[in-house]
Amino acid sequence: MKRQRIPDLISEIKDEFNIIGILVSDIKETSNELPKSQKKKRIYEESLALKLHNFYTGCERIFQKIADDINGGVPHSIDWHKRLLKSMSLEIEKIRPSVISKETAKALEEYLAFRHVVRNIYGFEIDSERLHRLIEKLDGTYKMMKKEIDAFVDFLRELSE
Repeated sequence: MKRQRIPDLISEIKDEFNIIGILVSDIKETSNELPKSQKKKRIYEESLALKLHNFYTGCERIFQKIADDINGGVPHSIDWHKRLLKSMSLEIEKIRPSVISKETAKALEEYLAFRHVVRNIYGFEIDSERLHRLIEKLDGTYKMMKKEIDAFVDFLRELSE
């Protein structure tokens, strides 16, 4: 990685993570306002499912930027999404430390799988219990991710000096 590119990468990661933070706040707020009516509740749940989809997509964007700029590119295979996530939990000797812990990667796997479901079904088919389980775990997952991304950004800053 070119040293002069590091400040750009740091800014891109921080910007993406700020957007993810706004999204997480919005998910928490929306999930606390579920209407009593089943029809309206379903509409809210479809919205929440899309927001969870976007949460993982935002995380994956960060991983793609890191993979492109540091790892030499994203994996090229049918399961590249899973492989990209796994690669972020691995240290690459003489290149970079792990970006996230194996624990965070495992938590994010659930959001990746849910995103796949959201992309392949109709909104009214969303599994409400699964949706709410993921919403309950979201704050903890986000906090772990934030702590680890902040540590990785610190690594990048040291690398650029």
